[in-house]
Amino acid sequence: MKTPTLKNSIKAGIISLALIFAAILGFTFSAQAQAVKNVVLVHGAFADGSGYKALYTELTKKGYNVTVVQNPLSSLEDDVKAVTVALDKQDGPAILVGHSWGGTVITEAGNNPKVAALVYIAALQPDKGETSVQWLQTAPPAPENGVLAPDDKGIVYYDKAKFHAGFCADISKEEADFMYASQGAFYAKGFGTPITNPAWKTKPAYGIVATEDKSINPDIERAMYKRSNTTITEIKGSHVVFISQPKAVAAVIIKAAENASVKK
Repeated sequence: MKTPTLKNSIKAGIISLALIFAAILGFTFSAQAQAVKNVVLVHGAFADGSGYKALYTELTKKGYNVTVVQNPLSSLEDDVKAVTVALDKQDGPAILVGHSWGGTVITEAGNNPKVAALVYIAALQPDKGETSVQWLQTAPPAPENGVLAPDDKGIVYYDKAKFHAGFCADISKEEADFMYASQGAFYAKGFGTPITNPAWKTKPAYGIVATEDKSINPDIERAMYKRSNTTITEIKGSHVVFISQPKAVAAVIIKAAENASVKK
């Protein structure tokens, strides 16, 4: 029996190493090319998760697994906990989406390792130590704005007489009436709670400016998003642009998902 020569042994070793590296590179490429398919939607104040039905439909038609969080609206901490529970149940990375007050929530909850990117829909986006109310006070409210003062329990509601014009002018009166009836009881202390660790500093962020927004001045949205280097998309619509323009909003979320690949 012949003993393999040193030259043959070296050649065989090189081939083996090449195959190992090829396998590793193939696995890495496959992992990076895997698209993010989970989306977690977080509603804002004066609303509940039912408002996301049209956006849910658009995203699920495109093959996305969508989870709608029902925020308790009792405090920033409680809302972050509710979002964290939803994120922990995801089977992989997710795009975390927040509307209005929900933007403050995802700014804190977005530090969860399951979050691949953040999408802000006409949403608040405070920095560390900042509160939502600080930003809401940086521009005068529109005449249509109907946010009332806290009641004797510290709960803030939206004025029924102004709800349609101030919150959701570009949907039908019937839809607006349902939204008003289904709004959550929002505790005002949430607006005054500062952010401790803004996720947008370490995660890709996308922001939608609702150009006809009467609940959050569009200039406030622009200022927050520009400050944080958020990728901005302007969509003509009211504060609930995700209801009146679900396809346009879904396109931004899909872009975020496509740009965020799994890296192991």
